[in-house]
Amino acid sequence: MLDATDSRLLVLLQQDARLTTQELGERLNLSPSQAGRRRQRLEAEGYIRGYRAEIAPEKVGLGVEAFVRIVMATHTERNARDFVRLTREQPEIAGAWTLTGEADYLLRVFCADLAALNALVQQVLLPHPAVSRVTSQIVMERIKPDAPLPVPQPLR
Repeated sequence: MLDATDSRLLVLLQQDARLTTQELGERLNLSPSQAGRRRQRLEAEGYIRGYRAEIAPEKVGLGVEAFVRIVMATHTERNARDFVRLTREQPEIAGAWTLTGEADYLLRVFCADLAALNALVQQVLLPHPAVSRVTSQIVMERIKPDAPLPVPQPLR
């Protein structure tokens, strides 16, 4: 169970995962060793899944971001497993979710250009034997970047 200090630590690390234990301790009113132990415990308990750098897609030549909705033709365990494997093997697919409603999957993809997006749809997604329909929506402008999770504060 999280206490208020754990919650604040998670908020701080979402803002800047490079904070040292010294900096965390100062911001949390803890010694560096206490802050470090708390971080290690939160990692061990699975609250913190990992750390990574946020890359600017346009700087690495990924000029098109799109959301692609997939409707499956058949819903078998094998088809689902094969499709999930396909999503994990395609580097252009940055995120994938199963959904309720009309679509079965939502994919977040990054491609160099529209031709690359078209190739992904036409040569990879549509030919999958379980896929019935693919629709894509191209991001025109990102008005809010991926934000930190709203970590709840425990009741006192």
